[in-house]
Amino acid sequence: ARAPAIIHREENLAAKLLRDYLTDDFQAIRIDDEQEYARSLRFIERVMPGLAARTQRYEKEFPILEEYGVQAELDKALRSKVWLKSGGYIVVNHTEALVAIDVNTGRYVGKRTGRLEDTIVKTNLEAAKEIVRQIRLRDLGGIIVLDFIDMEERKNRQRVYQLLEQELRKDRSPSKAVQVSEFGLIVVTRKRAKQSLERQLTEPCPYCSGSAVIKATPTVCYDILAEMRKLGGELNGHRVQLRVNPDIARALEKEERGVLRDVEKILGRRVTLKADAQLHHEQFDVMTLGER
Repeated sequence: ARAPAIIHREENLAAKLLRDYLTDDFQAIRIDDEQEYARSLRFIERVMPGLAARTQRYEKEFPILEEYGVQAELDKALRSKVWLKSGGYIVVNHTEALVAIDVNTGRYVGKRTGRLEDTIVKTNLEAAKEIVRQIRLRDLGGIIVLDFIDMEERKNRQRVYQLLEQELRKDRSPSKAVQVSEFGLIVVTRKRAKQSLERQLTEPCPYCSGSAVIKATPTVCYDILAEMRKLGGELNGHRVQLRVNPDIARALEKEERGVLRDVEKILGRRVTLKADAQLHHEQFDVMTLGER
């Protein structure tokens, strides 16, 4: 009998992203892993050779996600409240059946001589653009209910609705918006291609019986790795002790062992794990032991 052989191997994340999203609009492509850079460059040279010159290896010690502001955007995408430039804000709430997004004026009160309606319209218009951005960033799907601030004039409600539709047309995933109320309620349906960003990067919180979320164990492990990259040159001592929540310690010893190896490689010395049940799931601290 013939030995088993691989028929198909799923592409890794970088290959999927390039396959699904690569266009001439890309201004720059930066990759911090040497092997991944070589693989990606070969792919780009094959399918879109004009972009090869825009593809470079990222070689700084500073974490790539921090360098380009991606980590800050990811952190914001896991929060329920998103501030608008005007001082208003939107609140994103997940339920089992749908996602609800509320718009509020917050600190924005408009000009002293202006009408309240003008303040509301400006906030709603800004919120419409930010809502679509958050829908795409968080990869929200299914039924999404938008509760804009009430507007008295029909023409203003239409302005907000038309802007929302205009922004949704830029989205790659099929979506549709329907006005269901005269008071600012709009329902958006969007094709659910995969789990939302929140579902991927967080897990139910054991501290509040699942009424909210905390960062998933792998996410905390990679937070530790990013922090070690920033602190690496500042740590002295022959050994390093990493104090973490027991769940994180178990992960770093087993399924996320590769992260611990990367930390030791960055620091150039052995790292000892200390599990501490008193630490919150997302908390960790570092101690150096012995003079170096």
